Amino acid sequence: MSMFDIFKVSGSAVSAQSQRLNVVASNLANADTVAGPDGQAYKARQVTFQTTLMGEVGAAGVTVSTISEDNTPGRRVHDPKHPQADAEGYVTYSNVNPVEEMVNMISASRSYQNNVEVMNTAKTLLQKTLQMGQG
Repeated sequence: MSMFDIFKVSGSAVSAQSQRLNVVASNLANADTVAGPDGQAYKARQVTFQTTLMGEVGAAGVTVSTISEDNTPGRRVHDPKHPQADAEGYVTYSNVNPVEEMVNMISASRSYQNNVEVMNTAKTLLQKTLQMGQG
């Protein structure tokens, strides 16, 4: 694997984790939303990654293969005075678990930071290699 493949691999991971962070942000923004007029509440979205070959044999990056909706039922709260309550007096909220989403956000953020650090280290190594002959 060449040094330049490191930038492709880490760059693909940074891009994938950026998409994951956007999905987590969307989930957190809709954590307390209620079902609309159609009776459907916001459904949490989950990112699925896929390995992708990059350049030479042995160099593999990552891409987002799908962003799927979580089909677990939303949280139902008995609140007959709420304007969105159904005939039985229940309000259906989204199925987003804020604690789980915060864990996803921390994980994606750290992975993003680690891959940026890999690219910075590779850049430093390339610069030092170029400076070796300047003595």
